Amino acid sequence: MKHFDVAVIGSGPSGATTAFYLAEAGISTVIIEKATLPRYKTCGGGLVFRGRNSLPFDISEVVEKEFHRVDIFLGEKLHFKTYREEPSITMVMRDTFDKLVTDKAQAAGATLLENHKLQSLTFENDQITLITSQGILTANFVIAADGALSPTAKLAGWTEDTRKLIPALEYEVEVSDADFERLSKEVRFDIDAIPYGYAWNFPKKKHLSIGVASARRTKINLKKYYQAYLETLGITEIISESQHGFQIPVMPRTDGFVRNNVFLIGDAAGFADPITAEGISNAIYSGKLAAEAIIETDMHLQEAGALYTAKLEAGLLPEIQTGVWLSKWFYEQKTVRNLLARKYGQRIVEEMLNVFHGKRSYPKNVKQKLKAKIKELVF
Repeated sequence: MKHFDVAVIGSGPSGATTAFYLAEAGISTVIIEKATLPRYKTCGGGLVFRGRNSLPFDISEVVEKEFHRVDIFLGEKLHFKTYREEPSITMVMRDTFDKLVTDKAQAAGATLLENHKLQSLTFENDQITLITSQGILTANFVIAADGALSPTAKLAGWTEDTRKLIPALEYEVEVSDADFERLSKEVRFDIDAIPYGYAWNFPKKKHLSIGVASARRTKINLKKYYQAYLETLGITEIISESQHGFQIPVMPRTDGFVRNNVFLIGDAAGFADPITAEGISNAIYSGKLAAEAIIETDMHLQEAGALYTAKLEAGLLPEIQTGVWLSKWFYEQKTVRNLLARKYGQRIVEEMLNVFHGKRSYPKNVKQKLKAKIKELVF
């Protein structure tokens, strides 16, 4: 029976990056992946600059496109454009991106076990036994990086899901040469293209990733709004399209992120941005915090969990909690939001891009600022 210091479940960006940091520090680490890499992963594939910039290695070889300009449409009348010298959004396909990050982790010393589906966890004497579809191993720590569904969290004792998961629908779409030429020059977001949500157009090398997401956890005919969005984009001919439905956790768990030396990171913890639903950058960041906690405490079982929680509470959680409130206001208070957008829209969009670039976080006093601006406009 093979023993590792840390077992990371899932080879997505959060899991593989965490494994990279741990292995680089000399900690024996295994990545347990249920599929064979590379494998398709449902995701818009838009990596914001702060996420890309936080990676400890270059990813140029798997970049599909880079966009310095972002177009944001608010209804039919308001249109804002932003430009940055660094690429605000980098487009990747998750099969090649995840494979690259996992390769980097392996090069640093991590072990990869493909086609190993985790089946159970048992806890005894500060050691965790993991039974997979292909065998048994043990570890001192387990890091759950297995996404929004996170079977690992359930196996570790998180029986109630306290996150907020929102519905999304994404298509990989091949269009005519003329439509691709027209739509492949910038990233586009259309707020309110779907009730309480938005639609997006993410150009890749040879096709478009087009999707819709609702900020409300509710039943909704996403396909109907996707079809309407195609009309908004002016797409007249679809050569091929592949549909993928998924859920995005945009509110963190309320019952902790560490249990029995199992650490939750990324979507398993509920760390996607509540306003944009972008999850890769916070997933990478939370994985780094988990790795730091284990490294800095010299793998002390109790201290590592406490330090990881403290690191989350020092920065990431307050930002997400502010984002949760701001998202509810942004998508549900349309009349007041549009009133503010007519006067301050460009400034608001520029500040959002500053968040994308890691130059600022969501302001903690956002409620007071919004009330002041609304009062200024009304009175």
